[in-house]
Amino acid sequence: MSDTERAGIAILRIGLGLFLLLWSVDKIVVPEATAGIFDHFYHLSIPVGLAPAIGGVEAILSLAIIAGLWKTVTYGVGLALHAISTLSTIPRLLDPFGDNHLFIAGIPVLAAFVALFLLRERDTLWTVG
Repeated sequence: MSDTERAGIAILRIGLGLFLLLWSVDKIVVPEATAGIFDHFYHLSIPVGLAPAIGGVEAILSLAIIAGLWKTVTYGVGLALHAISTLSTIPRLLDPFGDNHLFIAGIPVLAAFVALFLLRERDTLWTVG
């Protein structure tokens, strides 16, 4: 594998880890919004006080992805979380030019998570694990 390919996979991993980390921080900083999102998109009523804990666990996952730790598990869980998140917005995805265009950005991010998971054994640059 070339250095360019290894760098590309590392950039993909770090970028996706940072993407998840931002959502993690959002759950910690704005827990009310997280509770509303869980209610609206996942049809789960969670206490506002639980959102920071969810964000904390997700932040640990994000940092593990960035570090390249336990690739099969962490990349797989990251992929599953984003897949659930994306699938929960199917009505918005079927109307991509409706009230919020940001939902369609979930599709290429999902594709990137799939690619990272498939390439996990080749992800060796700047990894801890």
